[in-house]
Amino acid sequence: MTDSSRFTITLAQLNPIVGDIAGNAAKARAARAQAKADGAALVVLSELFIAGYPPEDLVLKPAFQAACRAAIEELARETADGGPAMLIGSPWVDDGKLYNACALLDEGRIVALRFKANLPNYGVFDEKRLFARGPAAGPVTIRGIRVGVPICEEIWLEESEDYENVVECLAETGAEILVVPNGSPYARDKNDLRLSIAVARVTESGLPLIYLNQIGGQDELVFDGASFALNADLSVAAQLPAFEESITTLRWNKTETGWRCNGPVEPLPEGDKGDYAACVLGLRDYVNKTGFPGVLLGVSGGIDSALCAAIAVDALGAARVRGVMLPFRFTAQVSLDDAATLAGRLGIRYEVLPIAPAVNGFEEILSGTFAGLPRDITEENLQARTRGTLLMAISNKSGAMVVTTGNKSEMSVGYATLYGDMNGGFNPIKDIYKTEVFRLSALRNSWKPDGALGPSGEVIPENIITRPPTAELRENQTDQDSLPPYDILDAILERLVEREQPLAMIVAAGFDREVVARIDRLLNIAEYKRRQAAPGVKVTEKNFGRDRRYPITNKFRDSGKPLPEPDDKLVARGGQASADAFEG
Repeated sequence: MTDSSRFTITLAQLNPIVGDIAGNAAKARAARAQAKADGAALVVLSELFIAGYPPEDLVLKPAFQAACRAAIEELARETADGGPAMLIGSPWVDDGKLYNACALLDEGRIVALRFKANLPNYGVFDEKRLFARGPAAGPVTIRGIRVGVPICEEIWLEESEDYENVVECLAETGAEILVVPNGSPYARDKNDLRLSIAVARVTESGLPLIYLNQIGGQDELVFDGASFALNADLSVAAQLPAFEESITTLRWNKTETGWRCNGPVEPLPEGDKGDYAACVLGLRDYVNKTGFPGVLLGVSGGIDSALCAAIAVDALGAARVRGVMLPFRFTAQVSLDDAATLAGRLGIRYEVLPIAPAVNGFEEILSGTFAGLPRDITEENLQARTRGTLLMAISNKSGAMVVTTGNKSEMSVGYATLYGDMNGGFNPIKDIYKTEVFRLSALRNSWKPDGALGPSGEVIPENIITRPPTAELRENQTDQDSLPPYDILDAILERLVEREQPLAMIVAAGFDREVVARIDRLLNIAEYKRRQAAPGVKVTEKNFGRDRRYPITNKFRDSGKPLPEPDDKLVARGGQASADAFEG
């Protein structure tokens, strides 16, 4: 077999840090050393790797752009050693325009640049504002092999007025294999979507495809890696693990039907397991990349704080996690007992700080101001504010970051203030509905993700999982007294938040009209509270971060009536044509 019938590629599924140009370059250098040892012709790194992804407006700084280019140039010089070529993502300024680029480094030079043509501008992506649109270009040549390099979004959408068919262009200009650098964030069940997109591109082009994705947490986003490769016949050539770094060398052989590989295939966590692993990685990287020595959280004896404590220990290890029980006069003994049991099983530092003196002190200070006024939610909220103040005081003194514990269900309707949820640094379950909180807690007692630092076995007391949910939101009133059961609440919220369904449609699906209207009202009036909340891990396509941008000052409310049908007769054909011409 001649050299022209073999093509060895090393996939560097790594965890870059946004802004750590030197550190990211060192990771790329180490990956190339591994590729050289494996006899690879090429090492591939993910989208905008040298900058870290997504760099957001940091990429607009001229000093940052220059530093990225200098690092790429230094890496290029190092390829003069006769080792493998390197395909690496970087911002790149050309003729005064900033591009999302991929650079091919080989033989001591930057031998090719490819600029991303299709720029995503939806959900968490904002690339049209940051980057210029590049041209659809042909393949690059690496050791005599013509390699097409579509960048992330360039395989995701079909050709349209705004999108070039980059894969078609590459196939028509002689590409033999497609290598796709990605910065694709995790979302539940996204692996199936990625695979279906790749299958469509392989089917259209007849070319094998390598999908290389980064891993790691970046603010609210989690990148799960899960890189893979497909042969031209749509069989899986390789599957890399999820939620962990991996440097994997694939050996491709040229057959009568094109390039083919038979690489390792790792199992992937799906569904609830994927969500739990994402929460662990998201918290771990937020704490480590921002430099906190550890975390602390209020442990209430309830399920939300129990799950967050387990996630924190899995992410950081017990030595870096501190639990604080902050009881008031309404705190039940069973909550105290369960919190202590949880802390013991997890092995974390744990202390009990009764808050009655502080709450009573606030009430005494306000007694004159509130004289003659009835007690209401104001006094009740002093509990939450007191807890938040104490947790932040411990944080300031110790340097540990406060982990907040509000779930998506209660944050949606403005009820997530029990344990200082608006006073923390990060929330690993911010995008987890209450029904999934219960599922994840039970799951963690029978399974933990690879690489988790916590103990195995039943870490969350079964009593916490099975006990009816309670919270000190209205004195000692349960959530269920003022909200519908969580399975109903979550089903309504999923339709309102994720699917943006009109109220009439939700009611038509079988939900009580008054309940739907009440949940919609609570969702709307809690917008300002969510703006004050800590960032948290994103596991759904739409969360309360940059995916859902509703104005706080907003008078529109869905009446719940059937939507009026548009009257197309009122729109003159000439007027429509003029509008089309104006848009064009």
